[in-house]
Amino acid sequence: MTDPLHVAIIMDGNRRLAKRLMKEPWKGHEYGAKKVYDFLGWCKELNIKYVTLYSFSIQNFSRPKEEFDFLMDLFEREFKSITDPNHDAHKNKIRVRVMGRVWMLPERVQKAIRDAEEATKNYNDYHVNFAIAYGGQEEITDGVRDIAKKVSEGILKPEDIDEQLIRHSLYTDGTPYPDFIMRTGGEKRISNFLLWQGAYSELLFLDKMWPEIEKEDLVKAVEEFKARDRRFGR
Repeated sequence: MTDPLHVAIIMDGNRRLAKRLMKEPWKGHEYGAKKVYDFLGWCKELNIKYVTLYSFSIQNFSRPKEEFDFLMDLFEREFKSITDPNHDAHKNKIRVRVMGRVWMLPERVQKAIRDAEEATKNYNDYHVNFAIAYGGQEEITDGVRDIAKKVSEGILKPEDIDEQLIRHSLYTDGTPYPDFIMRTGGEKRISNFLLWQGAYSELLFLDKMWPEIEKEDLVKAVEEFKARDRRFGR
């Protein structure tokens, strides 16, 4: 088994950790945001070129207003920081992309995202995708809608539609499918994440909450992935 090229993470457990520590839910998100920097550093050490982080789902818009507002402030601050020339994204030549229905986010967050993407668009050593305002079913719906529009305009014919066309119509166009999807927090489901792209991804589940994971957890996950026999349905 070769080393993984693309690892996708469902970062679950922030709020439950905060509850265990008897803190407000948003403190868990704060701890989780700090862990992202550690995790990306470990991925670089392991030569994992692509990372996709499930950061905020479509369903998360129903969170309590105080928690939602904290998350939006957190996103705005973190993406703004990427435009600083001293940020690790520039030192490590990381291209940052956000995938999802970004138009649903507050304008200030959208602008911070656009600026971060613009500031890193020419990097190619490492790629980090943040899935924000994201849902796998919604992603496929948006892709199918785009294809249907092109068919109605005569740009495409129905017989032109195949797996590759759909692949290039998804938010992740240009990103290889994930080798494995890892979920923290003890739950064993994929929660509407990368439904198309993860068709043959290996699945790994950790009981630790996202802010609790350590480098050894990622190393063990990679070792387990490499020990598996991937047959892709054959």
